[in-house]
Amino acid sequence: MAISAAMVKELRERTGAGMMECKKALVETDGDLEAAIEAMRKSGMAKADKKAGRTAADGLVSIMVSADAKQAAIVEVNCETDFVAKGDDFINFANHIAKSALDNQPADLDALLALPGQDEATIDDSRKALISKLGENMNVRRFQLINAKGTVASYMHGARIGVVIDTSGSEELGKDLAMHIAASRPMCVSDAEVDPEVIAKEREIYTAQAAESGKPADIVEKMVDGRVKKYLKECTLLGQPFVKDADLTVEQLLKKVGAEVYSFIRFEVGEGIEKKTENFADEVMAQIKG
Repeated sequence: MAISAAMVKELRERTGAGMMECKKALVETDGDLEAAIEAMRKSGMAKADKKAGRTAADGLVSIMVSADAKQAAIVEVNCETDFVAKGDDFINFANHIAKSALDNQPADLDALLALPGQDEATIDDSRKALISKLGENMNVRRFQLINAKGTVASYMHGARIGVVIDTSGSEELGKDLAMHIAASRPMCVSDAEVDPEVIAKEREIYTAQAAESGKPADIVEKMVDGRVKKYLKECTLLGQPFVKDADLTVEQLLKKVGAEVYSFIRFEVGEGIEKKTENFADEVMAQIKG
């Protein structure tokens, strides 16, 4: 039976195992998914399989920047608890991934996971070995690479928020702007980069709100235009007041020092992941039971 990419993907999601191991198991079981899972459990993958369905919404962000500050890699690696996220094994694992991404410039997450791991064949093999060692589900959630037009600067707020920025300004300015981005969460650099669909949706909401005022249509339109402009200032880096000097917008600051921001990336651990909440006592018992 021909083994499709979709079958391999489903087995990976079910077991947390590597791509090649999943394909091998499916070949050996002639495409029988359940038989493949059973065979992988028998061959020592039971622990990783057992953890794979659990939510991994904690973890850390790791950033690596090249010596010439022209390239950078930022990754988010997830685990289940803050306790594991602060351990040396997990931190070293995440840093290894970020360095591998910077050195090898992989095209996608699968290519990153296939790179050499720590004392294991691949990064994905290292991930599974760490799951078995530490007893928590772990995922390499995402990564991005920057090949800078200007110079890369970065900022880490603890281990949970990381920012990489490409700017023509000084190293000090770059760090200040990265800190600003960490705190203020801009969506993008300028209003020209905001998705037109997002603007249309905001305009629709503001129009419905303004219409309830009972004011004439031309006044309503001006009210909506004003609220859209306010929204764009709030969600874009250039429109926001600079965190270290609220009398200046970031755009005004950049003009003052003759600098430009080309792009930035902001990662925050667990953003967008729905974390299951449990009774603490039940959670402890669940961990004790395995």
